[in-house]
Amino acid sequence: MSLPTLLAQHIFRRPQRIALLQHIAEQGSITRAAKAAGISYKSAWDAIDELNNLAAQPLVERSAGGRGGGGAKLSTEGARVLRLYQRIQALQSEILESTEEHSDLDLLGRLMLRTSARNQLRGQISGLRREGRYDRVSLALGSGLEIDALITPDSTERLELALGSTVVALLKAGWVKVLADGDQPDAESNCLHAQVEEVLANEGGSSEMRLALENGQTLCAFAEPQWLQQQAVAAGSKVRAQFHPSFVLLGVPV
Repeated sequence: MSLPTLLAQHIFRRPQRIALLQHIAEQGSITRAAKAAGISYKSAWDAIDELNNLAAQPLVERSAGGRGGGGAKLSTEGARVLRLYQRIQALQSEILESTEEHSDLDLLGRLMLRTSARNQLRGQISGLRREGRYDRVSLALGSGLEIDALITPDSTERLELALGSTVVALLKAGWVKVLADGDQPDAESNCLHAQVEEVLANEGGSSEMRLALENGQTLCAFAEPQWLQQQAVAAGSKVRAQFHPSFVLLGVPV
């Protein structure tokens, strides 16, 4: 029998409520449990009422009197929920301890990130400087590749960015311009050498391109079929991917 969804979400967002259940089980008294948890008697009962309302069955049962006044004990369901949470905590600790590297946790965090941006590039902040109303953030992507992002100082502070921080650069496919050999790149934009891995025709008229960067990462971009034909760009072609720093959005783990 699993926990009701709302109760599970509430418990994992506010684990101090589980600590209160533990104190009730140990003390057999609301007054003593509240003191052990560092909260008021009223706050303890408010928390219990909320838990009982969310649960399929009451987790805490009141009793008249009791040691220290305001007696209470865990119900059978309350004891089961407490044991389940303790098992989950133990399993979580086991998983965290079994990861071979800290990067394993970073990888899981990146895989769970869902956005509308087709391109997500992981990098480390290698430069951070103020330029007028914006901060220019330089990201090292590996294998000597580097891109810049322009964000507001407020965003820099809110994301707590600093040299060496690991971030994810988000970039919509429509913001990437593909340049052929004869095209002149924009000096103000990021420009990365790439090889076309695949070209897919879309119903909207433009073709979707999968571009392999020199560091093993990939980018998705769009191009007009007529331009691709004129420039003889196809799978295997060498191109450059260009995008302005202001198009680059930055994300950090929460």
